[in-house]
Amino acid sequence: MLARIVLPLAALGCAAAADVAVLEQIIAKVNGDIITRGELERTRQSLQAEMRQQNVPAGKMEEMLKEREKDFLKDQIDQLLLVQKGKELTINCDPEVNKEIGQIQLQAKLSDTDKFHQYVREQTGMTFEDFKQQLKNQCLTQRVIRQEVGGRISIAKPEIEKYYQEHKAEFIRKEQVFLREIFLSTAGKTPEQAAAVEKKARDLVARARKGEKFPEMARDHSEAESAKSFGEMGWWKRGELKKEIEDIVFKEKRNFVTDPLKVENGFLILKLEERHEAGQAPLEEVESEIQEKLYVPRMQPKVREYLTKLREDAFLEIREGYVDSGAAPGKDTGWRDPAQLKPETTTKAEVAARKKRRLLKVLPLPGGRKGREAVAAAAAATAPAPTTAPAAPAPAPK
Repeated sequence: MLARIVLPLAALGCAAAADVAVLEQIIAKVNGDIITRGELERTRQSLQAEMRQQNVPAGKMEEMLKEREKDFLKDQIDQLLLVQKGKELTINCDPEVNKEIGQIQLQAKLSDTDKFHQYVREQTGMTFEDFKQQLKNQCLTQRVIRQEVGGRISIAKPEIEKYYQEHKAEFIRKEQVFLREIFLSTAGKTPEQAAAVEKKARDLVARARKGEKFPEMARDHSEAESAKSFGEMGWWKRGELKKEIEDIVFKEKRNFVTDPLKVENGFLILKLEERHEAGQAPLEEVESEIQEKLYVPRMQPKVREYLTKLREDAFLEIREGYVDSGAAPGKDTGWRDPAQLKPETTTKAEVAARKKRRLLKVLPLPGGRKGREAVAAAAAATAPAPTTAPAAPAPAPK
């Protein structure tokens, strides 16, 4: 709803038009949802804060913001369309969102609900409810993309083989290992408490060697920042790790789990999840890498194509002075009855009624051709950037 505040000029409550200040304004209507001017401004502020953290020079920052602002409305519309599609497809993200929130709470070491909600507000600037909703929206958009766009793109085996033969030089490897970690801190602990930490580390090693899933163990027990990504440390070549660690992992085979390694402020457990020998990598080893190289360039156009179809099928109105840079060609998104400010939102029933009226106007006589089908898929790799989860207080070990 378009909110306005009138400032009284006298005790009689009279107000002049010049004293009317717009607190919020609807910029676009997307089916049953709206986008406000405040949302676009918050997007700008968030991007500006991110650039400051990256030490982007002031002059360059304004230039980059001006360039990115062209897509703010497009990105908001993209996300709304995808979230709406996810709900239409009855995609349930609650288990994933609850699991992610539980992990954040575990890493923050805050069992008290109120304190955890306050922690989320301090870290993100959002209420807990808004933060949870953003996680849910991100999950919905990703699931829709994966289900309705990504799942329909296939890369044939012969194409992968052809790429490998034509780009063999890309797959000449140096010896490297892929590691995951579990870190348990002893910082500030008494000798007895440190001994308990070491015992826990040895128990975790025993469980991992018996076949328990290391990524999930890292997520649930590690106190390093990498716990958010299931303990992933990534690929390492010789000379990039500390010598005492390098001497252990480079002589072992895949799936090797180290004993607890005493480091400066705790105990470190490493799993050698994958390794590449020096020389020409075989096709089987790089097949998934090639598939991704071929997949990504095809994904982006398909995502944009589907978002255009979603726009064509949507009830979409945009206020004069604002531009959707992802607009569907020929789609009329003009703001209707701008003088009638009540109501400025719309219901799903109204959307359905408008679509029915439009359809009746173009339906041929009985026996004619059917109208076009509704869009069945959704995707948006160009949706707004994922919300960053609150950072856990424990530093990652090195």
